[in-house]
Amino acid sequence: MKKTIFTLTMTVFIAGTIFTGCVSPTQKLENAEDKVIDAKNAVLDARSELNQAYQDSITEYQQFKIEAENRISANEKSIEELRVKIISANDENKVLYQTKLAELQKRNYELQIKLAEYNADETDKWKEFKNEFKNDMDELGKAFSDFTTINTKK
Repeated sequence: MKKTIFTLTMTVFIAGTIFTGCVSPTQKLENAEDKVIDAKNAVLDARSELNQAYQDSITEYQQFKIEAENRISANEKSIEELRVKIISANDENKVLYQTKLAELQKRNYELQIKLAEYNADETDKWKEFKNEFKNDMDELGKAFSDFTTINTKK
């Protein structure tokens, strides 16, 4: 008797497990459709975020370019002002000043070319370009301030 009760209990348990574990084909289809819809929504969200990031990057580049062009223009004005100041310098310093000024003008022109040649579509290299360009502009600005300091001392 114990064997039959045990066998009957095990049979009921196994049958219950099988029936509760089975999902109807209709339910499987609905689950699959829900997963596909969720995946499509995730793809749309990702595309939207990517487009927004791309637009932000382009906007940031354009703003950076305008600021850099303004600094380059300011440097050109400084070059012209220094050229006028050099005229009044004594002869022995005049050649030195003109040489240094020519170097500053060359560096300013090279930065202008570098900015013009940068391709805004290279978003993966943008941060590297931005940092390098800022460093170059800062060095040039320091060179201008050093030049005016030397020029006013003598």
